[in-house]
Formats: sequence, structure tokens, C-alpha cells
Amino acid sequence: MCRHLAYLGEPRTLAEVLTAPEHGLYRQAWEPRHQLHGTVNADGFGVGWYAEGDPVPARYRRAVPMWADRSFADVARVTRTRCLLAAVRSATEGMPPDESAAAPYTSPPGAGQAVGGCWLFSHNGRVEGWPHSLASLAAQLPASRLLAQESTVDSALLWALVLGRLESGQEPARALAGVAAEAAGLAGGRYNFLLTDGQMIAATAWGDTLFWRARAGEVLVASEPSDSSGDWQRVPDASVLTAAAGEVLIQPIDTTVPLTKEATAL
Repeated sequence: MCRHLAYLGEPRTLAEVLTAPEHGLYRQAWEPRHQLHGTVNADGFGVGWYAEGDPVPARYRRAVPMWADRSFADVARVTRTRCLLAAVRSATEGMPPDESAAAPYTSPPGAGQAVGGCWLFSHNGRVEGWPHSLASLAAQLPASRLLAQESTVDSALLWALVLGRLESGQEPARALAGVAAEAAGLAGGRYNFLLTDGQMIAATAWGDTLFWRARAGEVLVASEPSDSSGDWQRVPDASVLTAAAGEVLIQPIDTTVPLTKEATAL
């Protein structure tokens, strides 16, 4: 359906993270190696990043393939950040084709401030039976939140549900895992989520691939490895990952018992 990636670490250009690697997100737009559903991701892309001293992320989103946007190559070459979240899109049939449907999504004005600032969110997957299958979850949201959604795609509703949990005080990993499990209980589908506030990364693996790699000063979490190095590790399905404060923690979504705990130097 899509490929997405989040980076946290020392300042790097967008190009270093997204377009320069041999199998980076740029190449995954037309030649993914581990994608289980679909063959190309040419229905748009988006990148969100945090500038030094500004908690509000910038976003660049287009409804064209990443390789077709020559302006992005210049933006990526000169823009540096300590944290980014990016995605390339393979649209589900019947979903809107415009750039509003392209991840990352962000907090609406005034949202999320009590729980760490402004968020970036991506969903790699699909809700089966959309939209009727998640009507009961949508009914739990205030009308003002539904009307403020950036798009009518399934990912936008899932983001609204996650954001509501974050605003209620839930930790990011718990919010992502809870929405994935609840949505999966109502509708079949795939619920690989990716979330950051510029200080941490949280992600779920539910129905599609997810990998992570930690090196001194940085961590990458992605749908698939962006290079052929041997230090990428796969996240087990039905798991939630958190990367922050010097460690990567992976837990099964249905329990609180850690599966993997790896100290890193972020």
C-alpha cells in the first residue's frame, strides 16, 4: 500500500536520509523490495521535518511520484533536520488522489500541545470495509474533530483516533497500539502506524513489514531497509516500537512484556 520512514538523530539533509541511500524511500516509490501489497508507490508522497528551534513541523506533500518532482530534489539537498517522517503512497481504489491524502498528517491548530507538541503521523495499510466498518469508532469523536480532518481517507480517521488518545494523556506507544487493536477487531486490514513529535518515534507493525536500525547518534524506523547493511532488524508483527531517550523498546501489542530491548546512543 505504501512505504514510510522516520529518522531521529544528528542533523542530516533530507536527501541523505531519503534519496541518497541505495534502496531509500525515493527508490521504494518504484521498486520496493519487501512490499507485500501493491508493486509501486506512485500516487503521491510527503515529508515532514522539524527545524532547529521550532516545534511545529514543516511539510512538503505532492500528489505526484517522488521521482517526478524536481523541486523536491533541491529542497531535500539543502534542508537539514534532526527528525523527519516521510511516506510514498500507493492509493487504495476509491480513495482521493489529491495531496491532502498523502502522509504525513499533523496536529490541527491547538491540538496535542499538552502531550508533547506537534505530531507527524503516517499509516501504511488499509481498512477493510471502509467506511462502514469503523463507523462505531468514528462516532466516538466529536463532530469538530471529524470536520477538521485533512482528508476523507481511512488513514485520516485513524489519525484522529490516535490524536484523541494522545490528548487524553496516553503515551504514544499505547495510543498507537490501542487504535490498531481496536480497529483490527472491527475491520480486517493492515495497521502499520508511524508517529513522531520531533523527540521520539513510535510505530506499530500490524499486517505489513517494519524494520529498525540504530547507530551511534541516530535511529531509523522504516517499512523496509534503505540499504543492504546487516544491522537492520525486523519488528515482529502485532508489535509496537518506541525509540527515544537512548533506547529502542519493542513490545507485543496484546501484553506489556517486552520482546526486545536494545540500548542505543541517540
